[in-house]
Amino acid sequence: MSEIVIIKYNAGNVQSVVYAFNKLGIEPIISDDPETIKSAKKVIFPGVGEAKTAMNYLTARSLDKVIKDLKQPFLGVCLGLQLMCSHSEENDTECLGVFDILVKKFPSTDGTNKFKVPQIGWNTINNLKSPLFIDMKETEFVYFVHSYYAELSDYTIAQTTYATEFSAALHKDNFFAVQFHPEKSAEAGSKIISNFIKM
Repeated sequence: MSEIVIIKYNAGNVQSVVYAFNKLGIEPIISDDPETIKSAKKVIFPGVGEAKTAMNYLTARSLDKVIKDLKQPFLGVCLGLQLMCSHSEENDTECLGVFDILVKKFPSTDGTNKFKVPQIGWNTINNLKSPLFIDMKETEFVYFVHSYYAELSDYTIAQTTYATEFSAALHKDNFFAVQFHPEKSAEAGSKIISNFIKM
């Protein structure tokens, strides 16, 4: 049984996630093999890329069904979070539906302030409501890179604001997801990864 498996699904940023675990003394396995994923103690679902292309890769390998049936702690990151929602406005993509919420594109302006899309850089998270954020302070800074966001919902366990308020993190059962990149978020990100490992 593998301790931690990172799902390979043709979405970038895997190596920086691996490095973040390496810094904590952990060597994860990268795999798109269903049996390897199902046997893992914990699963990471990272991603940088375009929603429909990523979903096509998952469905072609039946990984969409595998993911939804997993019972171990599961952490989606960035595009991973968005694909765990029901639908994305990015190329009108039907997603996994773990979280029954929509992913929408940022408005470029709210009428008074113009916002650059994508959001790239550091932003604060607040209303932290999960063991994922143990020993972290409100308004912690983490690193974001995204053009789409998940709306606020009962699944929201952290939120932030950029052009609009949105979910910075989600949780349902064994499924956790963060919109930001913990692997690029310095000490705060390392703490989140460490908290997930201890689950």
